[in-house]
Amino acid sequence: MSHPADQPADQPTGASGIVESGLVAPAVDPTEEILRVDDLTVAFPTDDGLVKAVRGVSYSLRPREVLGIVGESGSGKSVSSMAVMGLLPKTARVTGQILYRGKDVLRMSPQEQRSLRGRKIGMIFQDPMTAMNPVLTVGFQLAEAVRSHEHVSQSAALKRAQEMLDLVGIPQAKDRLRAYPHEFSGGMRQRAMIAMAVINRPDVIFADEPTTALDVTVQAQILDTLLEVKDAVDAAIVFITHDLGVIAGIADRVLVMYAGKPVETAGVEEVFAAPRMPYTAGLLGSVPQADMIGERLRPIDGTPPSLIQLPEGCPFRPRCPLAIEQCRTSEPPLYETDRRDHHAACHRWEEVAAYEDATEIFRAGSTTAGSPTA
Repeated sequence: MSHPADQPADQPTGASGIVESGLVAPAVDPTEEILRVDDLTVAFPTDDGLVKAVRGVSYSLRPREVLGIVGESGSGKSVSSMAVMGLLPKTARVTGQILYRGKDVLRMSPQEQRSLRGRKIGMIFQDPMTAMNPVLTVGFQLAEAVRSHEHVSQSAALKRAQEMLDLVGIPQAKDRLRAYPHEFSGGMRQRAMIAMAVINRPDVIFADEPTTALDVTVQAQILDTLLEVKDAVDAAIVFITHDLGVIAGIADRVLVMYAGKPVETAGVEEVFAAPRMPYTAGLLGSVPQADMIGERLRPIDGTPPSLIQLPEGCPFRPRCPLAIEQCRTSEPPLYETDRRDHHAACHRWEEVAAYEDATEIFRAGSTTAGSPTA
């Protein structure tokens, strides 16, 4: 995003800045599959039992595509991304396949994984103040991100660091290289984190709730910056958040998670206009709307289940007003629904589809199996 008020007029900003700096990635095939995750599961042994944090996550990514992963805290969305990045503790039990351009990341050596991480797959963390080293300058840390993967001089690495700070909209980038993280505002620190994530022109960027701690205005600027940088380097993004409003503005496709498992996946417009899973409908109904002045929100009663002792059948059943006996005895797979490329893990997705407004499932007083509104 361009910030004319904050930058000298002669400094390149946005996608044009990356063109002028010579950092444009080579032309890519937009249909090429960069990353494929198949049936990813992650479990952690504890004194109380095995925590099944991720259960059967699958998705694929192509250049410039944005996949939004949504869910409550503890749904497994961050753990699934850490598994792809190879940042989980050694005690984690990871199974399934993580294919980067056809090569299984889980079968790579630690050295190969380190080479991939930061160079081909970047990550933007939620809190840049803790993700960045407080005793090293921002410029040094950006330069080290380059030199850890390329044999270049310190001056060349610092030059690229300056170009990247220009790209993400930080004014007086050359001077800012000598600043420490605490000397940046929250929004500027997050921009610096974006610069660090893309400085090696990665194919995939994982963004783990990167705007949660920012105010709405700065949040919008950061999202615009992220989208511009993504297109400039032809990267795909996995955007992890609990904020459906953010997903509506940035994602192409959405994967909704609950109790470690995908429960709905579709294009972003499909999910917002025609959810087929009660949990997704509940999330949408709990978001405040401009036309709801004087009305009560429709929260989802109850809490997510323990990932150590998951209930039999559908894990959302105790909180679902449409639950029936089948929901108690068998956990639903991701069914194909009446919409193209739209899947939902609900035995009663057809009943959900019959509602004109699926959020009505959670209307006040609805605690048992309901029926569509007229």
